[in-house]
Amino acid sequence: MAALNVSVVAADREVWSGQASQVIAKTVEGEIGILRGHEPLLAMLARGEVRVTTVGGEKVAVDAEGGFLSVDHDTVTIVAGKAALIA
Repeated sequence: MAALNVSVVAADREVWSGQASQVIAKTVEGEIGILRGHEPLLAMLARGEVRVTTVGGEKVAVDAEGGFLSVDHDTVTIVAGKAALIA
C-alpha cells in the first residue's frame, strides 16, 4: 500500500519527515484530515497540534505555529514559523 510522504519543517530546521497513513492539522478554516489520494491543497496553518500517524501506527505530534500546509500527489509539506515535537 502506498503512503503519504510527509515533511514538517520549521523556519530553521526539519522537525519530522517520513511516511504516514494520515495527517491531521489545524488550519485557519478548521481541522483537516489528509489521507492518501487527497486532492491538491494549500492551506494556512493555525496555531495548534499537527498529528501524524505513521504507516507503522506510531503517533507523532508536533506543536506548530503559523505557516502553511501543502498537499500534492500524496506529498504533504508543512512549513511552520515555529514547530517542535511534543513528547
